[in-house]
Parts: sequence; structure tokens; C-alpha cells
Amino acid sequence: MITGDRAHSREFSEKAYRRAIGPKELFWVPGAWHVDLHDRTGLIPFDRLTSFFRWTLV
Repeated sequence: MITGDRAHSREFSEKAYRRAIGPKELFWVPGAWHVDLHDRTGLIPFDRLTSFFRWTLV
């Protein structure tokens, strides 16, 4: 899961992460609000997404 550390929805991501079974990862984007991760592609950690999916889908 990816959330902005300033997002109002951060608590929902944290709660879902605690309840999820593995493999799982929670990543906070520093200084990002919820909507920043919709259209500010420079903030989206594509490298983290790529490495997670390579690790879990192999």
C-alpha cells in the first residue's frame, strides 16, 4: 500500500495493512496528500511498486 504521509486517508491504509496477510508492504510518500498520488506522477514510487511485484509475483 502506498499513502501520503499527509493524507487524510493514511489511517485507513495503516488499518488495512495491519489486517492484511503477507506479502505486504506499506510505504509513506513524504509530503504527499491523498490526491497527490492520483496525478503527480513524480511522487509515485514506481520503483517500489516494481520491486514489490517482482518479489511477490515470481
